[in-house]
Amino acid sequence: MTVTKYPAAIENMLQASADPSAGRALVDWVVAAAEQVGITFTPLQLQVLTNHLLEMQGRARSGEQLPPVDPALFAEVSPQALALAEQVVAHIGHLGPGEQYVLSIHFEAAQSH
Repeated sequence: MTVTKYPAAIENMLQASADPSAGRALVDWVVAAAEQVGITFTPLQLQVLTNHLLEMQGRARSGEQLPPVDPALFAEVSPQALALAEQVVAHIGHLGPGEQYVLSIHFEAAQSH
């Protein structure tokens, strides 16, 4: 298996995370899933996304929930970005309602660059 090498800031985040191996596997999975639908990230977008994904992993482990999210606020997010976010949330598992909406913003922004 090839290990993807990320920019130093991302590598540092992964190494400092609660479970570096699981964090790397998640980021690799999300980047590959995004690429399959034509979404790529700038280095800064990937850094922000990685931080969010690691936080999501932490919430999945701890059971912590995000505050309620109004889906109407995300009406302008493309169906593709929302669908990818839903896949990621399902892949991580054990996350509360609203996670996919907050995550979808990362994919929407990456589609626009």
